[in-house]
Formats: sequence, structure tokens, C-alpha cells
Amino acid sequence: MSLRVISGTAKGRKLRDVPGDTTRPVTDMVKQALFNILAGDVVDAAWWDLFGGTGAVGIEALSRGAAFVRFSDLGRAAVETIRWNLDHCRFSARAEVRRGDAFAMLASPPDRAFDYVYIAPPQFKEMWSQALHALDANPGWLSEGAWVIAQIHPKEYQELALKNLEEFDERKYGSTLLVFYEKCSPSGQGNGCQRIDSG
Repeated sequence: MSLRVISGTAKGRKLRDVPGDTTRPVTDMVKQALFNILAGDVVDAAWWDLFGGTGAVGIEALSRGAAFVRFSDLGRAAVETIRWNLDHCRFSARAEVRRGDAFAMLASPPDRAFDYVYIAPPQFKEMWSQALHALDANPGWLSEGAWVIAQIHPKEYQELALKNLEEFDERKYGSTLLVFYEKCSPSGQGNGCQRIDSG
């Protein structure tokens, strides 16, 4: 099945896949479901597509009105694919592509705050939970009320003990599970984040 942009200004444009089998592109069904949940909140938002792969999720966000998306990936082929897809969809001016290790980036001093961070790393390597813990330890990457969304196989799921992020929803689509986390408010009011601060 060919990758494509589902909706928005670049609707119908086909995207290149990353050569080889190192990435697992998100299906149209999952992508459609994700953006149905987010709806109009995508408009003017800043995104970080952390394990970018083809860039399909971040490009979909740009097509639907996101203000800016940072794409990052360790693989040279993935970075080149993302750049091609961005240029093909004419979104390069509103995007940034960085090649490097996701965990090193997450540990570095934040240079901006994101409204959404999308985490879809290689499966069954605990990388999704490592990324969540890294973000939790360096919450300056996240704007107030930001969402972090993990795309994993259902068998990978586990509850994570986090201080600055709280899971609030999960949605299963076949062999894909989307897990949603929100950045807690500083006071801890209206959420349960403060319950594990002392742990």
C-alpha cells in the first residue's frame, strides 16, 4: 500500500517510503484515527516527529495546518526520505529535519517547546518507554498541556511511573496501540501527576 497524505492542503500526495525494512510506516487507518482525535487542535501547533521514518505523521500534521514540525531520525536513508517528502509536499519552509540519536536530543537543553511529540520507534526495543522517561526528565521540551503520543505494538505496553506526564487515553487499532500522555500543570491541579512525585 502506498503512503499518502490523507487530508489538508497536500491531500492525495504520495510519499516515498524508506528503503529496506528498518521503518514501519503508520497505516492510513491509524493516521486517520489519530487526526480525528486531535481535530482542530492541530492548527498552528508545533510538533516533534521524534523517530521520523518517512515523516508521514508530521507531514500529515503540516497538511492539516500545523505551524511547525521538527523531524528527527538516526538513519541517513530516513532523513533523506523525509526531506524528499517535505519538498514534494512543499512543506520544507515550515519544517526542520535533524539527523541524530533521539535520546541524546531529548537529554539536551530544550531550544523550543512543542505542543505534540509523536514517538513511533522500532518495536520491541523499549525505546518508546525510554523516550517517555527522557521527556519526563526534561519537560522543557513540552508546552503547557502538551500531548505526547506513543505508537507501539499492544504487547509492548506497560504503565510508566512519570512525574511530569500522565497517561490519559489509549486506542487500539489492530496491531497498533496509540497511548496518549499529557504534560501536567505545575500545580498538579486537575490531574494525578502529583501522586507519584514522592515516589
